[in-house]
Parts: sequence; C-alpha cells; structure tokens
Amino acid sequence: MAKRLDKTDVVVVGLGWAGSIVAAELSKIGHNVVGLERGKEKKTEDYLTAHDEYRYVIGHEMMQDLSRETLTYRNSTDEEALPMRRYGAFLIGTDVGGGGVHWNGDTWRYHPYDFEIKSQTDEKYGADKISDEYTIQDWGITYEELVPYFSKYEKNSGVSGEQNPLGPEREESYPTPPLKETPVLTEYKEACERLGYHPFMVPASTISQQYVNPDGQTINACQYCGFCEKFGCEWGAKASPIVTTIPTAKETGNFELRTGANVVEIVKEDGKVTGVLYVDLLTQEEVMQPADVVVVTSHTTNNTKLLLHSKLGTPYDPESREGSVGKNYCLHITPSATGFFDKEYNTVTGAGALGIVIDDFNNDNFDHTDLDFIHGASIALKQTGKRPIEQNTVPPGVKNWGAEFKKESIKAFTQSLTSHAQMITLPHRYNYLSLDPTYKDDYGRPLLRVTYDLTEHDRAAHEFIGGKIEGIMEEMGATQVVRSELPDHFDIYPAHNDHIVGGTIMGADPETSVVNNYLQMWDEDNVFVIGGSNFPHNGGYNPTGTVGALAYRAAEGIDMYLEDNRQLASAGEVAGAN
Repeated sequence: MAKRLDKTDVVVVGLGWAGSIVAAELSKIGHNVVGLERGKEKKTEDYLTAHDEYRYVIGHEMMQDLSRETLTYRNSTDEEALPMRRYGAFLIGTDVGGGGVHWNGDTWRYHPYDFEIKSQTDEKYGADKISDEYTIQDWGITYEELVPYFSKYEKNSGVSGEQNPLGPEREESYPTPPLKETPVLTEYKEACERLGYHPFMVPASTISQQYVNPDGQTINACQYCGFCEKFGCEWGAKASPIVTTIPTAKETGNFELRTGANVVEIVKEDGKVTGVLYVDLLTQEEVMQPADVVVVTSHTTNNTKLLLHSKLGTPYDPESREGSVGKNYCLHITPSATGFFDKEYNTVTGAGALGIVIDDFNNDNFDHTDLDFIHGASIALKQTGKRPIEQNTVPPGVKNWGAEFKKESIKAFTQSLTSHAQMITLPHRYNYLSLDPTYKDDYGRPLLRVTYDLTEHDRAAHEFIGGKIEGIMEEMGATQVVRSELPDHFDIYPAHNDHIVGGTIMGADPETSVVNNYLQMWDEDNVFVIGGSNFPHNGGYNPTGTVGALAYRAAEGIDMYLEDNRQLASAGEVAGAN
C-alpha cells in the first residue's frame, strides 16, 4: 500500500528546463508546487574543476543509469527490439536541472515555417510534395503567438546573440551581446560571405557578460573554458535551471523540491487523475502525491513512457494510424564535414554555443521546387573547445592505434576543423515509441521501445546539406575535406545528436495530437505534458529555446485552469450554502 501524502496544487515530474520554469512561474503566483526529481540536487559549486572528460563524456556521469532504466531499440516493426546498454544517439539527463545543466547552450526560436509546415508546404509546393508516409502536421500555434514566450525565456537566460539576417525581425535585441568572434570564426564567416551566404553568431546561453535576469538571478560571464556539453558549468555562466528558475521557485516559499523520487505512474481514481505514484529511491517506499494538476516535464522518452504506463491517451498504431501517444518520434541528424589544413588553429578554448552559423539553407529560405526534400538545416562552425578523447580526429586511412595514429592525431588536433548542421527530420509513419512486450525496468514495468530508421527524406536532405558544408570548408582553404555519411540503417550506438522529439505531440485536433497549444492533454484536462516530446517534427535548430517558450505558455495555461476550477468550486459552495 503506497503512502498517501497531503494534496498540493501542482506536482511537477522532472526538474529540467520545462519543469523548473513551470515550478517558478506558478509558485511566484502563489500556487503550492511540489517538484519531483529522480536524481540528486546539484549546484554550481559541485562542478568546480570538474574537467574530467573520461568521467563526464565517456562515462556519462550526468545521465540516467541504463543498468536500472533503459529502453529497447529496433529499426523496423519486423525486428525484435533489444535493450540499449550504453549511450550513443542521445542522452537522458538525470539530477536536478536535467539536460538544462549539461547542454551546450545554443538557444534558438523555431522558425515561423516550422509551426505551419504542413499548410505552408501544401500552399507553396502542393499537397503531393511529401508522401503521406511522412506524418507532418501544423503545431496548432503560430510563431507570432509564441513571440512573448520566446522573449521571456531569453530574458530568463540572458541569451547572447544578434539578429539573424534571414530570420524574422526581432521585436527587441537579445539581452546580452554576442560572444567573442575568434580568428577561426572570422575565417569561417569570411568564407561564407565570399560564397554569398549570410553568417551571424550563434545565439548562446553561455553568455557574454554578467547579467541579472528579471527574477533577480545572476548569470556570470563565460570564461571560454571549453567544458560545456556533458558538463555542468563551474562558473555559473551557462544559463541553467540550477542558476535561474530553481532558485527563483525556492525563494517564493511555495515550492518543495524532492530528490530521489522516481515517478512510475500518473494515478487515476474514479475517472479523474488525482496525482502521481513515485518510488522513494532511498527507502524503496511507494508514495502517492495527490495534486489538482499533474505536470509531466521529464525527458522526451520518459514523458511518453509515463503516459503509456498510466494508460493516458491512445497509443499510436502505425498500421491503422490511430492514436497519438508515441507518434512522430524524430532524432536530429547532423551532416558534417571535417577539413584538414596546412595551417594551425588554436581551438582548445571555447564555449558550447560559440560559433558562426548560416540559415541560407534552412527552413524555406531557398526554393525546394526541384528538390526531393523540404526544409533544411542551420550550418555552423563552433569553437566548443577541443578535448583529447572525443575530438581526436585523423584523416581517412589512418589506423586508430599505433605510431602513425599518434603522429597524425597530434597534427590534426590543431590542423583540422569540423563544420556541422542541425538538420530537419520529418516524422515517418513507422518511426514511433511504444511499450516493449518483453523487457522490463527495475520496477517490473515495460521498457519504452523505440522503432526508428533513416528515411529517403533524411538521405536527400543530408546529401544536399553535406555538399554545402563541404563547399564552405573548401572555400576556407582545406586541403582535404571528409564528409559524414549515412549508414544503410540507423545505428543507436555511434554518437549522433541527443535532440529527440515527438511522442506527446501538440496540435489543434484531438484525433492527431496528444495535447493542445497550452500542452494540456485532450483526454485529461488536469494533466499537462511539456518538453521536446511536444514537437510534431524536428526543425533545423536546437530545440531548447522553443521548449522554454512552450513551458512559459503552459504555465499560463495551468494557472488559468487552477483559477477556473477554484471559481467553480467557490460558486458551488455558495450555491450549497443557499
């Protein structure tokens, strides 16, 4: 029998960016919020001198323990899915702050085209431009509606950036100026300009100068140490939940953070969701936390898994195409090209989001009439700081061991640069999430099963974008350029990109989406699901800025829901008294 606690207004499952934004906004208003986090609480000082690449990058110190909770993976429905035993294609963060602590800091607004991709593509290119095997759809919200929330997120994080020459005109400047333009970035920028492109600095939450956000939280200036991705920032210079939204929530006195609380089910009693069931990882006791509103804000995979375990919504069936929970799973694919040069570059220092980017081949900024794909990619060269294990590049044909390897890797460490792209991935009918019929987690519950493979659209876009990246590297003066290649089938183990989306997608139609544009479930009006899992497709940018904007909007929706219910309850009490 689970221990039952006193009811709270709101319970938030997962304290990454989405969950901490909701917790901060609602607790500031005066709602009582309980935040449940599976991992431990970490603060800036916990990452002092934590420059251990083997521990954090190879050993995945900040990620979910796959020996206890993993997922299964297969390429197609006629294969048996097998458990993922080590990280590769994506990362599932743990501890307070989640992926918002170990991210690089690239902070984008998805483009207006993304939010209306189906209707705008049909209008410009015709309904038959993309096969109906690709389950693209509009998001049920427009860019213009999200602008105020993008702005709130950027001000919370102190984002450093400049106007995108090919993007929507900003209503106001970024809160802080762009990061420093290094000699490497200047060369890349000039090569892009010679080719007629429109380069600009990547918008960054590794910020350029000390900044105090509207809630009074201080974010420090980036020191360009080069330890961002997969690391916590020892300087407090990377905007994250542990330096912004979580301290804000705590200061209200209306927020309670509980760590070591692994939520395993959303509880439904007498036809109504009444709270969540979690396991206390210290005592192994089951605990029921009642709440008026349940907010699910964990990793994309865990959001979907929790709904499926709790039997909320209708699971997606790729054969009948009915149901939406698990639908439209996408993973970012990153075409890249490495250039080898006859000159040396000093790229040891850097920052996760320090880079030059072009949008000339992203969104619908170029004509797709004669192309067999839509959308595109943002193409960048980033100076993130070179590290000796993960970024030990050698030219093709060199063995990965021995004297030759040592010689060539030492040379290439300062004489090679890699440019990459964040590329569109469209949802496909047979790329989806479901529960595995065979494998279970530590609690005896089915693991989440990923069914995913590369598509012809992926290959067409990758080939086109890869050619553009190669051209830029050649213009920079590379003596040899090596492009990335796609395998015959997607392999989950080589390191790809951890920007995965879909599974609890948003939309305007309850028949084709899980949540509305406030991220409120169509089937359960007191359940809100927030995160990358809401995206109906993966755009040409990192998703975090858009997740943040959606979270701010969802917080408004939750407040409206709570106030409406209180007014109804108050009216009922008055009627009863009369």
